[in-house]
Amino acid sequence: MADKIVKATRHVNQNEGLIFEKSSPGKRGFDLAPLDVPRADPAVALGENHRAEGVTSFPEVSEIEVLRHFTRLSTWNYAIDLGMYPLGSCTMKYNPRVNEFVARLDGIATEHPLQPAELSQGCLKIARLLERCLCEITGMDAVTLQPSAGAQGELTGILLIRAYLKKHGSPRKKVLVPDSAHGTNPATAVIAGYQVENIPSDARGQIDVAKLREQVTEDVAALMVTLPSTLGIFEGRIAEIADILHSKGALLYMDGANMNALAGIARPGDFGADVMHLNLHKTFSTPHGGGGPGAGPVAMKKILEPFRPVPVLVETEEGKLALDDERPDSIGRVRAFFGNFGVLVRALAYILAYGPGIRQATEDAVLNANYIRKHLAGIFDLPYDLPSLHEVVFSDEIQKKNGVNTMDIAKRLIDYGFHPYTTAFPLIVHGALMIEPTESESKEECDLFIEAMRAIAEEAASNPELVRQAPHTTRIGRLDEVTAARKPKLRWSES
Repeated sequence: MADKIVKATRHVNQNEGLIFEKSSPGKRGFDLAPLDVPRADPAVALGENHRAEGVTSFPEVSEIEVLRHFTRLSTWNYAIDLGMYPLGSCTMKYNPRVNEFVARLDGIATEHPLQPAELSQGCLKIARLLERCLCEITGMDAVTLQPSAGAQGELTGILLIRAYLKKHGSPRKKVLVPDSAHGTNPATAVIAGYQVENIPSDARGQIDVAKLREQVTEDVAALMVTLPSTLGIFEGRIAEIADILHSKGALLYMDGANMNALAGIARPGDFGADVMHLNLHKTFSTPHGGGGPGAGPVAMKKILEPFRPVPVLVETEEGKLALDDERPDSIGRVRAFFGNFGVLVRALAYILAYGPGIRQATEDAVLNANYIRKHLAGIFDLPYDLPSLHEVVFSDEIQKKNGVNTMDIAKRLIDYGFHPYTTAFPLIVHGALMIEPTESESKEECDLFIEAMRAIAEEAASNPELVRQAPHTTRIGRLDEVTAARKPKLRWSES
């Protein structure tokens, strides 16, 4: 007997196969009119080496099939419009719709700073105002809006430090990175040409200042510190740390990915940071799900300003704004285009809409994280007892006694209608559960999340196999993620 075709499941939307499985030779989603100009021989126009007889193994489907296929798939997505994204260190907060409205206004949505200067004054004014706002928020003296994301912002910042030190005699050899930093930090330092030296955390999850003092030598160019750290903890001795570095001629780079815990309350420039990046798509709204778009502006002190990447936004003698490429000490371009302008617009809209209320947003983010911490402490292991800021990190130590780990708990959370938290990070916490509710969530949503986590903890004790086999309500069950990572199948095949 042939397999029965299932039209629908318990979900309100239909099942959906691969687009390739809908393919049938000869189907088309369009019908182009004949060309009204002479057609050139492609072998002549492109060259014989670039000629192919046809595209093979490509799905042939009708327009309505394409439309329905991708619309159905879109209804499967979890989104911030449906519920909480408690991804620690990612700040997946709600994106106010007013920001989207502003980004789509006539004269903004269709314009760009790289148009001729006489046509782009409005766009350049947006960029200039955003630079000034970010300088005020960070306590820095200058900003570049060029980098397209946090990791590129990190690289830009370290290249600024390298250029500054080289100008003063030597770029030096080492960059120090704490074990509580974001994973991109050591990669950034290596790409910039530095050796990486690890700085251990002490028993409370803080930088071991005594060890740091020993490791800061004349060979050290900078310390890259994530603040708050990936533990969600503020480095209480950060000003002292900055002084140690500066006394040896080294600089302090701050990874500003967690600025959602500081904006409106503390300015990194005031406690000794020399340069930092900001993830506008995290702290100031977009947010950055699906791999983009992003923006990673870099804010810096005056000593680094001459080395900013080009083009630099300047004011002409006539009072107009322009992009200046003639900067002899510049590190050069960090990308071909001028930032992700739409993200810059959204960030400025966010900042102007909140105004001084940015402080309240930060306080709400910290409050939500501590509210969740208070109600889950003891249910889940809390490896570090220092006050949490915008996120809280538990471990699976209690649940491991019954054979349940952080991945199992995260998968079971899907059955309760929540996107999983960040699993197994930071690496200095074995079996980490990293939770960041952001300021977007109400007390009611936090309570639902707490209730779900407590229920899963009870299941882990009474019926651990139920948790280990989760999720149970999704179309596809538990995937073999190790095999998927090691032996990925990146294209469809009939075989």
